[in-house]
Amino acid sequence: MSATPPLLSAHGLCFARNDEPVFEDVGFAVEAGEALLVLGGNGAGKTTLLRVLAGLLEASAGEVAFAGRRVDREHLARGIAYLGHQHGHKDDLGALENLAFAAGLMGAADADLEAALAAVGLAGHEDTAARRLSAGQKKRLALARLTLSPARLWLLDEPYANLDLDGIALVNDLVARHLADAGAVLLTTHGAYAAPPVRTRTLVLEAPLEPADA
Repeated sequence: MSATPPLLSAHGLCFARNDEPVFEDVGFAVEAGEALLVLGGNGAGKTTLLRVLAGLLEASAGEVAFAGRRVDREHLARGIAYLGHQHGHKDDLGALENLAFAAGLMGAADADLEAALAAVGLAGHEDTAARRLSAGQKKRLALARLTLSPARLWLLDEPYANLDLDGIALVNDLVARHLADAGAVLLTTHGAYAAPPVRTRTLVLEAPLEPADA
């Protein structure tokens, strides 16, 4: 009997923009119960990599497999939750209304939305319009939406950005809980805030070298 395939794997993954390589020959595998910390300086392609994995951009070469199956956008949509730099809140809706809208899309309409807001430190802000929330509170609202997702794989782009120390601890706790529930997480960060003591791998991206002058 063959071993269970990784929850997510990539082989020879490349992406170019206007014929200029952003990253080249990226490969990794992440098992259920693991976190992959994606590191790299500005321009190394961390955000682009997550957008490729989320199906928002098309790779120039290589392949990605989810649970042993080469991915397509429909397959990704069922198994992956993506938290990017843009949180996707509707500015004029309150925090609770935003969460209710997202829960309906994810088939989680029966979830305890007020409890989900309280768990990320937004109790008392249920009726606050998203545009009136601080940057850190907007990130917390996005994290509340993430906890309602049934997706086994989380793609988190700079999840610690705009958060205080309590918020950083919150992200780490959410990651730990998700991994304990047989999920997996890919996250990018400029800082040193790795997830708590969990099975963690590291992928370091480096910006492609410019060709030497002839």
